[in-house]
Amino acid sequence: MSGQTLDLCGLRCPLPILKTKKALASMQSGEILTVWATDAVAPDDFAAFCRQTGHQLLSSATPKEGVFELVIKHR
Repeated sequence: MSGQTLDLCGLRCPLPILKTKKALASMQSGEILTVWATDAVAPDDFAAFCRQTGHQLLSSATPKEGVFELVIKHR
């Protein structure tokens, strides 16, 4: 499985979701997208986005203070 990384630090809702949706549209089923975001609502937003779109949220972590790492598998 190949993957991409998208740095969305500094962007606020709804931009992280919109940019993620655009990136996923150019990816194939099974590919992995890692998103870095600093918006405080990003973990909840991405969980809801994945539930609604059928993509799989593989992990949601905070490797650095104030930075979220969200790993999404394309449906």
